[in-house]
Amino acid sequence: MSVISTLISFEHVRKHFDGGRGMPPVLAVDDVSLKVAYGEFLAIVGASGSGKTTLLRLANRLIAPDSGRIAIDGADIANVDAIALRRSIGTVFQSGGLFPHMTVADNIGITPKLSGWPAPQIAARVDELMMLVQLDPVAHRNRLPNQLSGGQRQRVSVARALAARPRIVLMDEPFGALDPLTRDALGEDYRRLHRDLGLTTIMITHDMAEAVLLADRIAVMREGRIVAQGTATELAHVDDSDVDALLQTPRRQADRLRELLPRNAAS
Repeated sequence: MSVISTLISFEHVRKHFDGGRGMPPVLAVDDVSLKVAYGEFLAIVGASGSGKTTLLRLANRLIAPDSGRIAIDGADIANVDAIALRRSIGTVFQSGGLFPHMTVADNIGITPKLSGWPAPQIAARVDELMMLVQLDPVAHRNRLPNQLSGGQRQRVSVARALAARPRIVLMDEPFGALDPLTRDALGEDYRRLHRDLGLTTIMITHDMAEAVLLADRIAVMREGRIVAQGTATELAHVDDSDVDALLQTPRRQADRLRELLPRNAAS
C-alpha cells in the first residue's frame, strides 16, 4: 500500500492499562503497525481481550497511546484538537449510544449542531440521512429511541455517524445485538453506503462471516498484536492456528447451508 493511498496509519503503537489491585499493567495493544487506505473497509477480528476495541478508541483519541504514532492524512492526531477530531469521525457502537431523551432528529443532528451548522441545514441533512438509512422521516423524526426497534435504532446510529459528512467511520460491533435477518440487511445497507459515499471504515467484529462478507480486508488480532492481515483469500493461506480457527466457522456455515438448502426449491 503506497503512502499516497494511506488515510489512516498506526506506527508501532503500544497501550497499557493499569492492572488494578497491585496487579501488573495489562498490555492491550503491543507494537501495532497498520495502514488503512482511502475508501477501504477494514474489519478487525479476534478473541475478546485481543485489543480490537482499544485500537479503535486510539484512532479518535478517546484514549492516548503510550508510544508510537497514529496519523490521518499524514498528520499526527496527537497534534489535532481531540474534540474536533472526534466530530470529524463517525462512530457507531453496538448499543447504538443514542441519547434516550432526544428525538431521532435531534440525535442525528447533534454533531452538526455542535459544529455550528444553521438549523435549516441540519433539518435538511437529517431528512436526507433518514432516507439514506431507509427510515421514513415523517414517521420517525419525532420518535424517541425507546419507541424504535433494535434495527431502527442502529439505522439512526449510522445516520448520526454520517451527519457531519465524515470521511472515516469507526464501528464497534455495530450489528452484534441484532437478530440475524436485521443484522444481514443492515450490514448490506451499510456496505452500500460505504461504497456510495466513498467512506473509509474500520469495523470491529467477533463474527468472521460478517467480516468476510462486508470487508475489503481483515486484520486478525491476538494478545494485542496483529498476527495476520489480508483479504479472506489471502488469510486462507496464512499458517496460523488462530486464523485457521476463525475461518473454520464461515466454512462450516457455508457447508451446512449447501447441505440444508436446496439449489432449486421447485425441484
